[in-house]
Order: sequence, then structure tokens, then C-alpha cells
Amino acid sequence: MKQFSCGDVVPTCTRTFVAPTDEEVLAAVAEHARAEHGFTEIPRHLVDQVRQRIRSDD
Repeated sequence: MKQFSCGDVVPTCTRTFVAPTDEEVLAAVAEHARAEHGFTEIPRHLVDQVRQRIRSDD
């Protein structure tokens, strides 16, 4: 499983995401960024930051 904590990029956010693949984590994070953080588009640099901080739960 893969895991990402939004607080690794947005220090005040406590949301954590767990999914089988990086792509599924990224999709869930993108939806969260739109719904909870007000993004209409997800900037490339933010996607890169998230991708770098996804951890394997193996």
C-alpha cells in the first residue's frame, strides 16, 4: 500500500491517504485539494511534491 499525509505539503492539514498505487493516491489527493483547499487546477510543482512524499507501507 502507498500512503501520503497532506500535512507533509500543507502543514495545517491532518488528512492522510492510503491506496494500492501512487496514481490512486494522487487522484484522491487531487480531489481533496479541490474540495478542501480550493484548488481549481493542481499545479505541476504540487503534484511533484506529493509524488516525492508518497511512502510505501510495505
